[in-house]
Amino acid sequence: MTAPHPSNPSSCRDCQFPPQTIALIGKYQSREIAESLSLLAKNLHDRGVGVLVEEATASLSETGVEPHIWTRCGYAEIGARADAAIVLGGDGTMLNAARHLARHRVPLVGVNQGRLGFMTDIARADMLTCVDDLLAGKFTAESRMLLSGEIVRDGRVVASNLALNEVVVDKGAIGRLIDFDLYVDGEFLYNLRSDGVIVSTPTGSTAYSLAANGPILHPQVTGIALVPLCPHSLTNRPVLVGDRNAIEIRIVRADDSRVHFDGQVTFDMKPGDAMRIRRSEDSVCFLHPPGYSYFAMLREKLHWSRQPTTR
Repeated sequence: MTAPHPSNPSSCRDCQFPPQTIALIGKYQSREIAESLSLLAKNLHDRGVGVLVEEATASLSETGVEPHIWTRCGYAEIGARADAAIVLGGDGTMLNAARHLARHRVPLVGVNQGRLGFMTDIARADMLTCVDDLLAGKFTAESRMLLSGEIVRDGRVVASNLALNEVVVDKGAIGRLIDFDLYVDGEFLYNLRSDGVIVSTPTGSTAYSLAANGPILHPQVTGIALVPLCPHSLTNRPVLVGDRNAIEIRIVRADDSRVHFDGQVTFDMKPGDAMRIRRSEDSVCFLHPPGYSYFAMLREKLHWSRQPTTR
């Protein structure tokens, strides 16, 4: 296996090849996912690999997987036992799995059965062929940074979570602009009235941040993008800061403000609350199949110009 990027050498655990135990994680209540999961579980079992199935995934009513070939378990047990995890679904399924398994440094492989699939880069049709390459140690490991965020209210932390894509502070359900101050390493950057602000990792730069006219950041860029959402002042533009900078968003005025982690975990905020964000000590390890190219993925997913023909 190719070594992870040297800027964060501990982010991908030393993988055992061939892996002795692989976890399967899928989108809930999906017939198509259940079929793929059944096929993968049987294929891995027949090749002598131990199979773990995440407990919510295992609750699918139509998995079709014989109970004797896999073990149902939670994320903590997957973290302790799995040499790698295969995630079946779209980017949302990968985001959820990544937040749960980041502290355990379990390498993640994505089989795309969603729509875009920026993080799940293996097509379902190539799934079993890619398993051959995975078991042969031909995949490349890549580290992706996470954000750690906490809400501070009256001097104490009232909520916290991780994000692989982005942390978003926004106007909530009421729909009125919020007023907040933004600080970087304790230094005041600006006050803004807007729908909110996106704090994005390089991985998240092709997600919500991209839709808000934020920059696309290569995964090897060690930076964090601050992207205003519909700012009242037209001079406010995205700002890129270092991955070691501490970011703080203080709510000044808001009828209903909220913070979202990867669009999946949400907490309410109040005037006076501070959202503190920094790079997490944990990272996510992605395993990419032979021939993977980040730029080729961008061309395909964003429908950019065709690659020039070589003459």
